[in-house]
Amino acid sequence: QTVMLDEISSAAGSVSQVRECTSRLLQWAKPRDIPVFVIGHVTKEGTIAGPRVLEHIVDAVLYLEGERFHQYRILRAVKNRFGSTDEVGVFEMADVGLREIANPSEAFLEERSLTAAGSTVAVTMEGTRPILVEVQALATPTAFGLPRRSANGLDTSRLQLLVAVLQKRVGLGLGTHDVYANVVGGLRIHEPAVDLAVAIAIASSIKDIPVDRASAMIGEIGLSGELRSVNQLDRRINEAARLGFTRAVIPSGGAASLDRAHPIEIVRCAGISDAIEAALG
Repeated sequence: QTVMLDEISSAAGSVSQVRECTSRLLQWAKPRDIPVFVIGHVTKEGTIAGPRVLEHIVDAVLYLEGERFHQYRILRAVKNRFGSTDEVGVFEMADVGLREIANPSEAFLEERSLTAAGSTVAVTMEGTRPILVEVQALATPTAFGLPRRSANGLDTSRLQLLVAVLQKRVGLGLGTHDVYANVVGGLRIHEPAVDLAVAIAIASSIKDIPVDRASAMIGEIGLSGELRSVNQLDRRINEAARLGFTRAVIPSGGAASLDRAHPIEIVRCAGISDAIEAALG
């Protein structure tokens, strides 16, 4: 439903209508300590449709994200006057409505393939919450002159960069292969800490060698093929250990930031070639 004020002559949805209607709701709710949810549409670019003035007035802006064919929904805060915007909530669409997922890592790994090549586990951070997700890759000979690079849940330009690094620094023959990458569960990942998992998945697919199912991958990859450390490494490793993983492949430079000994084997690698050898044997 679209609300409007009769005393304002402009059409519903105009800048003045949006500003004044939201201000009236604000003036009514604040003295009464009543929360008000203003629900709107998003554009094709994924931003709130309409004038930006709405975002300046409200106290918090929340996005409920999720693919229509996936059961999980991610609640993100992009503005929060009273708290952090680094936290997310994970929900499942059930027959009774949205249900909170208390342990997202277990949910995202629930149907993970343990024997197929091209599947790895990445440890990503959503705010202060470490989440383990399955990253899949498929490298297949191209039927066209220009090989395709397609990503679902990942930045396509980042995938192209990783493919170039694997070609140049590792010598994988990806110039004649289409490469597809996917984050299982509908989660979108923006941080570079999943670089290592994506690269290992691609190498596993083209070599047709499964990755050790008890290993988790953590690390950013530079253009020279070096592995770079990521933040909150201790928390990522602890989450992997809690879910039964016995091995974590990390950048050698990140070992110095570890606070203490961990209950799982830590494999330190300086470059992507070392990491592929450690993951695939």
